[in-house]
Amino acid sequence: MNTNTRSAFYISDRTGITAEMLGHSLLTQFEEVRFNEATLPFIDTPSKANEAVNQINQACEADDNRPLVFSTLVNSKLSSIVKTANALYIDCFQVFIAPMEAELKLKSNHSVGRSHSNRGSGYSKRMDAVNFALAYDDGQAVKDMREADVILVGVSRCGKTPTCLYLGMQFGIKAANFPLIPEDFERLALPSTLDAFRHKLFGLTIRPDRLVRIRNERRPDSKYASLRNCESEVRLSEALMKQENIDYLDTTSRSIEELATVIMQRAKLKRQAY
Repeated sequence: MNTNTRSAFYISDRTGITAEMLGHSLLTQFEEVRFNEATLPFIDTPSKANEAVNQINQACEADDNRPLVFSTLVNSKLSSIVKTANALYIDCFQVFIAPMEAELKLKSNHSVGRSHSNRGSGYSKRMDAVNFALAYDDGQAVKDMREADVILVGVSRCGKTPTCLYLGMQFGIKAANFPLIPEDFERLALPSTLDAFRHKLFGLTIRPDRLVRIRNERRPDSKYASLRNCESEVRLSEALMKQENIDYLDTTSRSIEELATVIMQRAKLKRQAY
């Protein structure tokens, strides 16, 4: 028996995002085990539940180990079917819902898909924020930048765009981004376009060697991607941000999730959507 390999399934009657997020977070605590992860979304009929059982059992035979099943199934009939699989079944909702019901002295509504519903202001705010990030990417538009909750500045390819999109999708934050370019460094001054929005600025920087690798994927063997140019741009951008008293983060070894969370905290931004 190979005790270092396990299959893990995330099962849901909807997208499976909740099960994935919780389950994957738990699995990362066991670094000595290699997990083969699979998501089975939209398990909303008995036939689909039985198909899931077959897939889980096949993984059990292949691994010679019981898989782990993280479930957010709301329908008790469907969950009872999946529980027949030869696996450790972890009901992500019941672990928390049962003690909450006891504490609140109320029964939960057991509604399907409520955490990621496309109805209500939360969903609309997230979609509006994503559209805003796309419209105000790389300094493309400045007309209504006053609507921005935060404006990220930094050299090209330091991670501004994905961070803006994540802030929009995850938190409902309207994030624009504006590149710092050689002309700004020559003047050692921010673009005049940003003068009215200094209180919304937050900077990103990156190690030059990492920037070289990223830029070479876009424009290989160019001056734009050369180590000398990247070192110069990073040094001058950091000097400019310090001069303008702009708080900034190094993106080199941080994930998008960590960057966005730190920006939310340091810029004192309030989550607009869940």
